[in-house]
Amino acid sequence: MRSRRPTPLSPLLPTPLPQLPLLQPHPLPPQQLPLLQPLHGLQNAAADGQKVLSPMPGTILSVNVSVGSAVKAGEVILILEAMKMENEIVAPCDGTVKQLAVQKGSTVATDALLAVVG
Repeated sequence: MRSRRPTPLSPLLPTPLPQLPLLQPHPLPPQQLPLLQPLHGLQNAAADGQKVLSPMPGTILSVNVSVGSAVKAGEVILILEAMKMENEIVAPCDGTVKQLAVQKGSTVATDALLAVVG
């Protein structure tokens, strides 16, 4: 078995990086940047009630309420299919359905807005 000679470290050390310019803020205010604007109606709707968010990714099998429906806390408002199981999505509080952000057949991600109840 041959012994190895140590490799000198100096060629492996990093060279200093060039000075990079500092990032400047975008010249437009955030309200005028199209990608930063909230989706139409979602910001106001969320302020008027309690958001119902998807607990997991899946597909909406049924929507049991419509906008304007009165609901009680714990009442099933949607059925979400995830991993071949049907999950009941319930109203978080007593109130009226202010907004439905999904419909039957919609595919949703975790924490996607499903509805607003207030």
